[in-house]
Amino acid sequence: MPKNETLKSILIIGSGPIIIGQACEFDYSGSQALRSLREDGIETVLINSNPATIMTDPSMADHIYLLPLTTKSLIKILKEHPQIDAVLPTMGGQTALNLCIEADEKGIWEDFDVEIIGVDIDAINITEDREQFRELMLKIGVPMAPQATATSYLKGKEIAQEFGFPLVIRASYTLGGAGASFVHKEEDFDELLTRGLEISPIHEVMIDKALIGWKEYELELLRDANDNVVIICSIENMDPMGIHTGDSITVAPAMTLSDRTYQKMRDMAIHMMRSIGDFAGGCNVQFAVSPDENEDIIAIEINPRVSRSSALASKATGYPIAKIAAKLALGYNLDELNNQITKSTSALFEPTLDYVIVKIPRWNFDKFEGSDRTLGLQMKSVGEVMGIGRSFQEALHKATQSLEIKRNGLGADGKENKNYDQIIEKLTYASWDRVFIIYDAIRMGIPLSRIHEITKIDMWFLKQYEELHFLNNEISTFTIDTIQKDLLLEAKQKGYGDRQIAHMLNCLESQVYNKREELGINRVYKLVDTCAAEFEAKTPYYYSTFESDMETADGNRFAHNESIVTDKKKIIVLGSGPNRIGQGIEFDYCCVHGVLAAAECGYETIMINCNPETVSTDFDTADKLYFEPVFWEHIYDIIKHEKPEGVIVQLGGQTALKLAEKLTKYGIKIIGTSFESLDLAEDRGNFSKLLKANDIPYPQFDIATTADEAAAIADVLDFPILVRPSYVLGGQGMKIVINKEELEKHVVDLLRRMPGNQLLLDHYLDGAIEAEADAICDGEDVYIIGIMEHIEPCGIHSGDSNSTLPPFNIGEFVMQQIKDHTKKIALALNTVGLINIQFAIKDDIVYIIEANPRASRTVPFIAKAYGEPYVNYATKVMLGEKKIKDFVFNPKLEGFAIKQPVFSFNKFPNVNKKLGPEMKSTGESILFIDSLKDDQFYDLYSRRKMYLSK
Repeated sequence: MPKNETLKSILIIGSGPIIIGQACEFDYSGSQALRSLREDGIETVLINSNPATIMTDPSMADHIYLLPLTTKSLIKILKEHPQIDAVLPTMGGQTALNLCIEADEKGIWEDFDVEIIGVDIDAINITEDREQFRELMLKIGVPMAPQATATSYLKGKEIAQEFGFPLVIRASYTLGGAGASFVHKEEDFDELLTRGLEISPIHEVMIDKALIGWKEYELELLRDANDNVVIICSIENMDPMGIHTGDSITVAPAMTLSDRTYQKMRDMAIHMMRSIGDFAGGCNVQFAVSPDENEDIIAIEINPRVSRSSALASKATGYPIAKIAAKLALGYNLDELNNQITKSTSALFEPTLDYVIVKIPRWNFDKFEGSDRTLGLQMKSVGEVMGIGRSFQEALHKATQSLEIKRNGLGADGKENKNYDQIIEKLTYASWDRVFIIYDAIRMGIPLSRIHEITKIDMWFLKQYEELHFLNNEISTFTIDTIQKDLLLEAKQKGYGDRQIAHMLNCLESQVYNKREELGINRVYKLVDTCAAEFEAKTPYYYSTFESDMETADGNRFAHNESIVTDKKKIIVLGSGPNRIGQGIEFDYCCVHGVLAAAECGYETIMINCNPETVSTDFDTADKLYFEPVFWEHIYDIIKHEKPEGVIVQLGGQTALKLAEKLTKYGIKIIGTSFESLDLAEDRGNFSKLLKANDIPYPQFDIATTADEAAAIADVLDFPILVRPSYVLGGQGMKIVINKEELEKHVVDLLRRMPGNQLLLDHYLDGAIEAEADAICDGEDVYIIGIMEHIEPCGIHSGDSNSTLPPFNIGEFVMQQIKDHTKKIALALNTVGLINIQFAIKDDIVYIIEANPRASRTVPFIAKAYGEPYVNYATKVMLGEKKIKDFVFNPKLEGFAIKQPVFSFNKFPNVNKKLGPEMKSTGESILFIDSLKDDQFYDLYSRRKMYLSK
């Protein structure tokens, strides 16, 4: 059946601000869907309140509404656009689905004659209503764990009595496992049952018999209106049942499943999908499999929409699930669509992988002091990384190198845990660092059988770890001079970094690199092509690996490299790695715009990033995508291979910025602001000298490297004092202290966590107003793109503040100081590109808090509020293609735009929710108001004094 020609205008619902449990994987899906619909000439209307994402960029849809995700907003849009024929709610996670269902219940779609496409509301209701779902599964012969529904406390108690412990409580209609918990003991049941009933919007929980130790799998499916079904990807959770899939280490394709059981699971998934309703689109099915020879399969749940795993499966296979799902919603069939990678075969095929994918979540527990760091049914991670390799071991190492938690891979970096009791505890109660702890346990000599007994992780995975341990031991018996080529090649094929090998051989990383060069052990690049090279791929999406040389008939030896280097001038953009608090999706927005602007200037664009959730790692964003860790060794090899004109580091947050020094040292050109200028802004001492020379005020400060020095400085500065480490992101480790005891405790703690760091002690300007400015500088002229005033007082991290654009309470005299200081600093730092400067205003004097000559968290917000492509302009300035005077700036904003932070504290019930100088928000939304008399502004302003925690 071809496309439904009656559909001319479609509304897409986005997922709103980023929270734990619903992150930028839905912005990726939504962005793909929008592009897919526009290819078919369909008018697209988008509602989403998140200003940080590329999805809400004017280039993405015909009409974009940055409005709260409410039925009131939907009515406003439908009145303004009576031509809307249909709504596609499956691309915006649970938020979009819930809003669609609410609008359906209120009769809004019916009132405006809008059809729901891509999903069947009945299908959602069946899958969300655990009782209905269970009855249906039993009817079609799909086994499920013993479970029952409770809509009251008493009913819950009865069920528990019948099933016995351990149990699982899951709240209906929630996201990211909210309200879900394991109950091992009867005494914990009452509290957890009450919590589940409260969190569920319909006050309903499902109580299951816990399948502890069973293995967990997911299948990603697509189905068209003709009932063709393809399985895109099988995903195996390395962790057994009991840990939310969003917090699990996952592997694709499934590694430890017999073909017989896989075929059975496949048939079950297709049967389940067909039984829940008549809809075309994406679907995710989760199963538990018994860890014995029987491999009994039990269905856990089915999600008839694109899910968190769809983004991963899309990046893992190169099959753009959301893009195809959007086409299916229009009425196309799979056999009518092209495989986006080969461009010559149809989309009615199942991808074949000749490589392995490992996804590892990224947590931010350090931001939630006192949080429970063990993992369970409720998701706690804020981002994820993906590694691609020719073996599980290589992919696992690449994923750990991508995490950016100061580890060089599994072990062999001097950071192993050697405390037996702690290791056993972390294995028993799944911890965020268990990917490393398993390795440490094996190194310590704890038998695999014992590790398996505690963790229930399949023996196959543990043996893979053990092999790495044996290899580590073998390499450690050699020196850099005596190690043989075969052994060094094996270490590289198993993903060990040069730094790790240097650690084992007790030499320098550069010596290992030189030895590799000398022996001809070089990275080769392979295509992610969806079909194991059976058809030619037209899409340049690469990962690196190491191969043994092949020998041709005439004695020529070579390793096959699939990445062909062109003779065009090239630019590399370094991505921002995994999402975390302090560095989120806004940098992905900047990277995508940087790539597009460089392409407009005639460059071949190359993207390096390892985050599967985002648009920057879509296979057709840049001319070439290297899905690799943003880790020195990988980047350097790509640079040597591609020989670009230079590298853009100022769009990828602190991740990319941290590599500027190394790039400069190796003679690689940094596009835009130089490393020297970036470093000068980070080095508080030298930066303050620059401010002094330019006659710009800054709070009194000094630098300490020991607790004694800090105490002496405190005598001069006076409390309160703001303590902050150098070279950190998102205010990590920043704290306001009010006496010597607090000061000593915090300084000792910081130096333990960050040995050798220079700590900056500022006299904290109590009660000051905080403001910030973003600007573009070309070395001669400075254009200020926006000045924002924070509603909260100085001392709350800018990422956690409600901020208004333009300022609401700053007089002309102070505004002039902000403008003058911004221009002076941008020029004094020799900025080429973007710069963000933060100010504290007290007694009409503007003091400088800090300057960051890079893209900041607020740039996408300002661009959306004013409707101007500032990152595009800044990139052209960095490339030297344009000067400030070449642009016609025309910002449009009536009234005010307010950036509102969004927190995920509900995942950490016992954590102190007070705000301070360390950032804690996971996302943001944008609110437009016509005037300061607006009730919402008044409400925000009246609460401003509550926030500050000393």
